[in-house]
Amino acid sequence: MHTPETARPRFRTIAFLSSPITEADTARRRLEARYGGVDPDTAEVIVALGGDGFMLQVLHRFMNTGKPIYGMNRGSVGFLMNEFSEDGLIERLNEAAVAVVHPLVMTATDSEGRVHEALALNEVSLLRQTYQAAKLRVLIDGKVRLEELVCDGLLVATPAGSTAYNLSAHGPIIPINAPLLALTPISPFRPRRWRGALLPNEATIEIEILEADKRPVNAVADHVEIRSVRRVSVRESKDCEAIMLFDPGHNLDERILAEQFGY
Repeated sequence: MHTPETARPRFRTIAFLSSPITEADTARRRLEARYGGVDPDTAEVIVALGGDGFMLQVLHRFMNTGKPIYGMNRGSVGFLMNEFSEDGLIERLNEAAVAVVHPLVMTATDSEGRVHEALALNEVSLLRQTYQAAKLRVLIDGKVRLEELVCDGLLVATPAGSTAYNLSAHGPIIPINAPLLALTPISPFRPRRWRGALLPNEATIEIEILEADKRPVNAVADHVEIRSVRRVSVRESKDCEAIMLFDPGHNLDERILAEQFGY
């Protein structure tokens, strides 16, 4: 049921942001002309126009601001986005379901001893840097669980990110409200039968890079890449959050459930 036109809008000020592609920029201009637009710093809600990559950038930019992000798909991939339409935007915003996601915190030490920290809403990935397979040691809450994993890489995915790179690497899809993280190998060679693990979201995952000079590894948190890492720690942040808005019946939980049944 739509909110009556006489009802007070839930959001009174909207900022429109678009990716640099022509289709998204044109949509932004048309929406601003129709609904008005304010500076993102003063807006009550952000409408992001683009694909999933742009949506992730916007979510990172406005993390911990309390500003919800409503995405509309004007890109190639739109799992995190709502369908695009110029009509009824105020009603859609007012009726939207809220999804709050907590990012992963990646702490990576590189070959020169420098420590880097970055946040990931989808996943933290460790990827081999050369033609040689990576050799990794995996610790969970300080206890060695895999003495040596030979693979192309390893990733830690959030529920929101479990349908992205994690799914392509044959990792499990996790319901959005499940207190779990996916630990998924990328092209594992040994142990041959190890296909990953589901971990409680309270766990701290540590990965040590073995033979790091001979087999260099990069660490990536969403869009932030650190080259030649020696050790990486990953945990879920309890202090950071990003807020997304979805049309009723198409919320993130429903999208993740639908992925499990192939539609």
